[in-house]
Amino acid sequence: MPAPLNLSLTDELREFVEKQSGDGTMFPSSGEFIRALIREKKERIEAAKFRRSVLEGCQDILEGRAVEYRGSVKDVVEQVKTLDRPE
Repeated sequence: MPAPLNLSLTDELREFVEKQSGDGTMFPSSGEFIRALIREKKERIEAAKFRRSVLEGCQDILEGRAVEYRGSVKDVVEQVKTLDRPE
């Protein structure tokens, strides 16, 4: 169940939120608008982490810290699944 969160906004921010929500907008309520903003921010943070990981991997390749893998990714996934199973 969602936990309530109370926010204090400046008049300018409150007016902005009210213009972005309610009748004639994409968001039926100010709460829906705020939740969408939070989800969007979370997605941007996760995307930035992913981009950093990809760039680190590319840097590893460029600097010779990688080896060619000729196995089956499916086999590796299956091996990991067996390690995660309780005995």
